[in-house]
Amino acid sequence: MRHEVESQTRGGAPERRSGGMRPLHTLAVVAVGVIGVLIAFWVLSSIASIIGIVVKVVIIAAVIGGLVWLFSGRRRR
Repeated sequence: MRHEVESQTRGGAPERRSGGMRPLHTLAVVAVGVIGVLIAFWVLSSIASIIGIVVKVVIIAAVIGGLVWLFSGRRRR
Protein backbone atom coordinates (compact mmCIF):
# COMPACT_ATOMS: atom_id res chain seq x y z
CA MET A 1 0.00 0.00 0.00
CA ARG A 2 2.83 2.35 0.77
CA HIS A 3 4.18 1.79 -2.70
CA GLU A 4 0.83 2.84 -4.21
CA VAL A 5 0.79 6.14 -2.31
CA GLU A 6 4.31 6.96 -3.45
CA SER A 7 3.54 6.13 -7.05
CA GLN A 8 0.37 8.27 -6.99
CA THR A 9 2.11 11.33 -5.59
CA ARG A 10 5.01 11.06 -7.99
CA GLY A 11 3.06 10.08 -11.06
CA GLY A 12 -0.25 11.78 -10.30
CA ALA A 13 0.70 15.32 -11.37
CA PRO A 14 2.22 15.91 -14.79
CA GLU A 15 5.81 16.99 -14.69
CA ARG A 16 6.69 20.33 -16.22
CA ARG A 17 9.29 20.48 -18.90
CA SER A 18 12.09 22.87 -18.08
CA GLY A 19 12.00 24.50 -21.54
CA GLY A 20 8.23 24.95 -21.79
CA MET A 21 6.38 28.21 -21.30
CA ARG A 22 2.92 28.69 -19.95
CA PRO A 23 0.39 30.35 -22.27
CA LEU A 24 0.26 33.41 -20.02
CA HIS A 25 4.04 33.79 -20.25
CA THR A 26 3.88 33.47 -24.02
CA LEU A 27 1.19 36.15 -24.16
CA ALA A 28 3.28 38.43 -21.95
CA VAL A 29 6.36 37.97 -24.15
CA VAL A 30 4.32 38.76 -27.28
CA ALA A 31 2.77 41.84 -25.62
CA VAL A 32 6.17 43.15 -24.53
CA GLY A 33 7.51 42.56 -28.04
CA VAL A 34 4.64 44.42 -29.69
CA ILE A 35 4.92 47.34 -27.27
CA GLY A 36 8.69 47.44 -27.82
CA VAL A 37 8.26 47.55 -31.59
CA LEU A 38 5.69 50.36 -31.32
CA ILE A 39 7.97 52.41 -29.07
CA ALA A 40 10.92 51.81 -31.40
CA PHE A 41 8.93 53.03 -34.42
CA TRP A 42 7.75 56.09 -32.45
CA VAL A 43 11.29 56.98 -31.39
CA LEU A 44 12.73 56.43 -34.87
CA SER A 45 10.00 58.51 -36.50
CA SER A 46 10.62 61.30 -33.98
CA ILE A 47 14.34 61.25 -34.74
CA ALA A 48 13.63 61.26 -38.49
CA SER A 49 11.28 64.22 -38.08
CA ILE A 50 13.89 66.20 -36.12
CA ILE A 51 16.54 65.45 -38.75
CA GLY A 52 14.10 66.49 -41.49
CA ILE A 53 13.41 69.82 -39.78
CA VAL A 54 17.14 70.49 -39.36
CA VAL A 55 17.79 69.71 -43.04
CA LYS A 56 14.96 72.06 -44.12
CA VAL A 57 16.32 74.88 -41.93
CA VAL A 58 19.83 74.40 -43.35
CA ILE A 59 18.52 74.45 -46.93
CA ILE A 60 16.45 77.60 -46.30
CA ALA A 61 19.43 79.31 -44.65
CA ALA A 62 21.66 78.35 -47.59
CA VAL A 63 19.16 79.70 -50.11
CA ILE A 64 18.75 82.97 -48.19
CA GLY A 65 22.52 83.27 -47.77
CA GLY A 66 23.03 82.61 -51.48
CA LEU A 67 20.48 85.24 -52.44
CA VAL A 68 22.06 87.80 -50.10
CA TRP A 69 25.51 87.01 -51.50
CA LEU A 70 24.20 87.23 -55.07
CA PHE A 71 22.42 90.56 -54.61
CA SER A 72 25.15 92.13 -52.47
CA GLY A 73 27.74 91.15 -55.11
CA ARG A 74 25.79 92.91 -57.86
CA ARG A 75 25.47 96.12 -55.86
CA ARG A 76 29.25 96.45 -55.51
CA ARG A 77 29.84 96.23 -59.24
